[in-house]
Amino acid sequence: METHGPLGTLWAGLGLGAFFLALTWVNLLLGHFLTPLFLIPLTWVQDAMAERKKKAA
Repeated sequence: METHGPLGTLWAGLGLGAFFLALTWVNLLLGHFLTPLFLIPLTWVQDAMAERKKKAA
């Protein structure tokens, strides 16, 4: 059985902490930048549907 001691445990902990911090950061950025790409065209569709209803009435 191999042992690496407390320094190896700290090193692995730092690596995993950095990995999950980066993963969280990327997911936040994706949500921040991708949400408008879906919301803005959705508002165009809603405006077109409202215009169509106004013309029909």
